[in-house]
Amino acid sequence: MTTLSPSDLRILSELQKDGSLSNVALAERIGMSPSPCLRRVKQLEAAGLIRRYAALLDAPKLGLGLTAYVEVKVPQVAGDDIVARFKHAVMREPSITGCFVTAGQFDFLLRVVVADIDAYSTLAQGVLLKLPGVQDIRTSFVLEAVKDTTELPIARAPAPR
Repeated sequence: MTTLSPSDLRILSELQKDGSLSNVALAERIGMSPSPCLRRVKQLEAAGLIRRYAALLDAPKLGLGLTAYVEVKVPQVAGDDIVARFKHAVMREPSITGCFVTAGQFDFLLRVVVADIDAYSTLAQGVLLKLPGVQDIRTSFVLEAVKDTTELPIARAPAPR
């Protein structure tokens, strides 16, 4: 897909808000009949614009009331696969819900979700500081989520590549 039609953008916008919409409900919301709507959704999926569907869970209601962002320093040594081993270990740890390569003083930014500060302390000492290559970590704790969305600003996005 090289261009997105206004209908495509409306479909993406509605599915970001509620990925469990039936095709009939989605078609109704965007003012399209169900058959062409389903065809467009399938094309958006095939083009990779819709990667997957998921349920967004309420972490505090599940007893996971603390979110932390952890900056991690992992020095890169020529010929060493430490970064690959670090990434692999991160993928295996369920409490790490996001891992991003960054530019700046630290190499990675981790999003961690745990029950409380005691659980974070256990995770930091027992897992994070023992991840391959970790030289330093710095943690910031979320006190309040002012805005926390999974919706992308598709109205401002350039044409897909």
